[in-house]
Amino acid sequence: MDQSPEVVAFIREALGLSPDARADDVAALYQSMETELPLQPDIVFKEDERLYFVEVKLNVTSIDTIARMQLLRELWHRREPGRPPVELVLAARTIRPREEQLARELGIRVIKLPRTLGPPLQSEFKPSKSRITSEKSWKIVSRLLKEKSTSIRQLALKEGVSYGWAHKTVEMLISQNIAKKNDSYVQISDVKKLLNGIAWERPMKNMSIAEIPTSFSDSIPAARDITSMLSDQNVPFAFTGYTAGGLYTGYAVRQDAIYLYLDRKNLNLFSELFKAPFNKSNRNCIRAWIYAPDRDIFTDTQQKEGITVVSPAQTLLDLAGFGYSAMDLTKALVNIYDAL
Repeated sequence: MDQSPEVVAFIREALGLSPDARADDVAALYQSMETELPLQPDIVFKEDERLYFVEVKLNVTSIDTIARMQLLRELWHRREPGRPPVELVLAARTIRPREEQLARELGIRVIKLPRTLGPPLQSEFKPSKSRITSEKSWKIVSRLLKEKSTSIRQLALKEGVSYGWAHKTVEMLISQNIAKKNDSYVQISDVKKLLNGIAWERPMKNMSIAEIPTSFSDSIPAARDITSMLSDQNVPFAFTGYTAGGLYTGYAVRQDAIYLYLDRKNLNLFSELFKAPFNKSNRNCIRAWIYAPDRDIFTDTQQKEGITVVSPAQTLLDLAGFGYSAMDLTKALVNIYDAL
C-alpha cells in the first residue's frame, strides 16, 4: 500500500510519537544493528530506545501478514537478545475481525487507516508538530477548561509545568482557533474543535487491547465487584470512558459494557477472574473493554460509588477519544468540569 508522507504522518500521530521519530532507511537500521534478517518492516519509527516496526496494508484478510510480523519479532530478539524492544504495528484500511483479534492477542497494535488522508480528514482539525493530548499539554488544556479564563503563568503554576511549555501549548491552541487571548488572559473559544482535535490525535480504539465477555449482567455492580477484587490483588486499574463519565455526570449511559485501563501483563489474571464461558445464556452479558495506559493514569484515581475511576481530566480526554458516539456525554462533562 501507499507509504506517502500523509500515511506516515497519520501513523506517527496515532502512535503518539514526535515528528522526528522515523528511520527512513530500514536497510541502514539493520546495518547499524549488525543484523541480517530475511524480513523487513515497511516503516520503522525510533523514539528514545524503542523501535516500532510497522506493516502497511490495504486489506488484511488472512493471517499471513500477522504470522510474518510475529516471525520478524522472534528473529529480531533471538539473534541478538540485547537489541532494543520492538513494538509491532499493523496499519490497514480494513482488517477482518478474526485477524484483528489475533493481532491484539499477540500484542500487535492495530491502526485503522482512513480511506482518504486528504483535506476532508483534516477539515476540523489540522495536526501540528505538538500534540494537545500529550501528557503535559493536556494538563494545560484541562486546567484552562476548568479555570475558564486565566493567564499562562497561572496555568503553569497550577499544573507544575514550565512557563515555556504552557506558553507553547496555548500558542498551539490559538493557532488552531481553539483558544483566544484577551490581553494577558486566555480562554477556550471553540470546544467542538477541541473535542474533534482530541478524537483525531488520540482515538481510544488505538489503545484497546481486549474485549472480554464477563459473567456480570449489570454494568455498575460489575464495575464495583471488579474494583473490589482487583484492589485485593493489588492490580493497578481504573475505569474510564462511559463508565467514569456516567459516574461523574450522573447521566445514564451504556449498560451493556464497562471500560477500564489495565496493564497488558494483567490481562490473563483479569480473564481468569471475570471472563464468562460462552453459552447462549450469556450472549447479553456485560463486556469489558480494556485499554492499555499511554501515561500515568493510576496516580490520580478517584472513588465513585465504590468504583475506582480515572481523574476528571483523564475521563474527559478519553471520552473525547471515542468521537461522535460519546459526544453528548463528553459535552455534559465539559459543562460541569469546572465544578469537579
